[in-house]
Amino acid sequence: MAESPEPDAPVLTDCADGCCHGHADSTPEVPAGRQRVLVRRVRYLVAATISYNVVEAAIAIAAGTAASSTALIGFGLDSTIEVASAAAIAWQFSGRDPHARERAALRVIALSFFALAGYVGVESVRALAGAEHAAPSTVGIALAALSLVIMPVLSHAQRRAGRELNSASAVADSHQTLLCTYLSAVLLVGLLVNHLFGWSGADPLAALVIAAVALKEGRDAWRGRHCC
Repeated sequence: MAESPEPDAPVLTDCADGCCHGHADSTPEVPAGRQRVLVRRVRYLVAATISYNVVEAAIAIAAGTAASSTALIGFGLDSTIEVASAAAIAWQFSGRDPHARERAALRVIALSFFALAGYVGVESVRALAGAEHAAPSTVGIALAALSLVIMPVLSHAQRRAGRELNSASAVADSHQTLLCTYLSAVLLVGLLVNHLFGWSGADPLAALVIAAVALKEGRDAWRGRHCC
């Protein structure tokens, strides 16, 4: 069924902080009706992201606590950061003028990336130092595999809509969701290696790479470089 525009939906005109400078000539102006459809799509995608991450966080933290798994608990906390990032986008697109809220939403997303990088980095070092030895977790493996399927779909759909809207914050949030995909892959490999071979060092090593990527994404979001 084709989506129809809503008359009261807000309309975006350009990116905040001049982040789309240099692309204005190559990016055609999106008709108002199409913009309204895209704004509504972003709202739905954000709602789906928040809903999934709330459930994901609850399961991961519970399973991580039961297995004494720093990786699983960290994954659950990452999901709460995802909720904060998505909530910032929901707040931005709930107003009549999302463009006016772009800078604030980007700041929240950037800070969530920095928080994620800090936590994952510290916990990875602690795990490598032998602070904890996690027990195998079948629930964690299933959750990581499911997230590895769902998250790329949500990220891709939101990134496409955000790019067409020229919304840096919507694209930045899609990068946050994509980072969760990478973290799901890291978690899955770590849990499988621990389950099959009893070696828990694989996950924190790969998670350190994820922390570095999160720092870069946070820096780009802070500077408003997620338009394209």
